[in-house]
Amino acid sequence: MNILVVGGGGREHALCYKLAQSEKCEKLFCLPGNPGIAEIAECVENISVEDIDGIVKKAKELAIDLVVVGPEVPLTLGLADALEKENIKVFGPKKNAAILEGSKSFSKNLMKKYNIPTAKYEVFTDATAAKDYIKKEGAPIVVKADGLAAGKGVTVAATVEDAIQAVDAIMVDETFGSAGASVVIEEFMEGEEASLLAFTDGETIIPMIPSQDHKRVFDGDKGANTGGMGSYAPAPVMTEKLIAEATEKILKPTVAAMKKEGRKYQGCLYAGLMITSEGAKVVEFNARFGDPETQVVLPLLENDLVEVMLACAQGNLKNISLSWKKEAAVCFVVASKGYPGSYEKGKVIEGLDSAKNAGHLVFHAGTKSKDGKIVTAGGRVLNIVDMGKNIREARDKAYDGVALVKFDGAFSRKDIAHRALERE
Repeated sequence: MNILVVGGGGREHALCYKLAQSEKCEKLFCLPGNPGIAEIAECVENISVEDIDGIVKKAKELAIDLVVVGPEVPLTLGLADALEKENIKVFGPKKNAAILEGSKSFSKNLMKKYNIPTAKYEVFTDATAAKDYIKKEGAPIVVKADGLAAGKGVTVAATVEDAIQAVDAIMVDETFGSAGASVVIEEFMEGEEASLLAFTDGETIIPMIPSQDHKRVFDGDKGANTGGMGSYAPAPVMTEKLIAEATEKILKPTVAAMKKEGRKYQGCLYAGLMITSEGAKVVEFNARFGDPETQVVLPLLENDLVEVMLACAQGNLKNISLSWKKEAAVCFVVASKGYPGSYEKGKVIEGLDSAKNAGHLVFHAGTKSKDGKIVTAGGRVLNIVDMGKNIREARDKAYDGVALVKFDGAFSRKDIAHRALERE
C-alpha cells in the first residue's frame, strides 16, 4: 500500500516510524514532513497541511491507498470528506465530527446532553458577561477559547484577576483570532490528568494504554502552558478499573452520541481526563493523536498500525484486539529558548547521530535542513524517547539521550514522569 501521513511534527514522525514497520506499507509519504521523517518517508514539502485541494490532488497523483491525518486543522477544514469523495481511505474524522475538538462549546454541550462526566461550565460570547460570571463563581477557575488555539487557549486561573485577564486576552485582544469569539468558563477540577487515546470506526471503540502529558514549561509544573514538554506511558494513575470505567462512561457514550447526532466519528479519539475523587471526568476531547503522547504510546503497540487504521477506516474494528509491550516509555521534549513565547530559529543541532547510534528514538518536532545541516525551526524541536522495564529505567535512558543533543538555547524539563515515580 501507498500511505500518506499529513503533518510535519514529532507526532507525525512517531506515526511514520510505526507505519514504516508494517509489511503492508510499500511506500510511505509525508506532507510536509521534516528532516527526521525524510529518513523513512518521501517528503512532499511544497504543500501546506491546510491546502485541502492540494493534498487531495497529490494523494491521487501518488496513488495513495490510505491517508493518516496528524494535526487537527486539516480535519476541521474537511480533509477526510474531500478524500472520501475521491474514494481514498482516510484515518481521521470528517469535518462534522472533528468539531468535537474544533469547538469546545459543541463538545461541552454534547457531554451535558448525553450525561458524559465533565466539569460544570457556561459559554459566553460577551466579555462583560463572562467576567461577571467569573466574579460570581470565584477562583480557581478555567477559561478556554472556544476554537482551535494550538493547545495554548486554556488558562487555569488561580485568581479572579487572572481569569479576567484571560478573558480580555481571548475576547478583547483576540490573541487567538476567531478561535476566541466565544469562551467556555469551567469549574476547576481537582485531581491528576491523564490522556486516554482510542481507536474507533464509529461503532466500536478500543482504548490504547493511558499516558500523561506535562503541559507546563518548567520543572515542578511551573510556568506557562505549552503544547506539551514530555510524556510517559503507561500512566499508573489510570488503573485497569479506571480505564474500564472511562471506556464505559466516556468513550463508548461519546462515539454513540456522535453517531446519534449524525456525526459518525472515525479515527483516533483523544480524551483528556481529570481523575477526580468522583472518578474520571473529561477535560477536553481532541480529534486526533496527542502530541507528545503519540511518541510514547505507539512505540509500545505490538500490532501492525496499518491493519488497525484500515479497520477503523473500513468499519471492522470489532475484529481487532490490541496488544502492548510489557514495558514503559518516556519522552522528553527539547525546546528552543523562549518557548512557548517568542524564540529564535535556525540554530544548528548537534549530536543527532550520537543519540540515534546510542539506541535512543529521536523524533523531529521542529527542524529543517539548511546548508547540509539540521537546524531548529520550531518551539518544540526534538522528542527523545526511550523504553525500559519500568518508568524509572525508561526515564533515565531518555534523559541520557537528551544530554547527547545540543543546540544554542536548548532546554528541557528534567522531571518528566515525576508523578509516576512518586507513586513508586
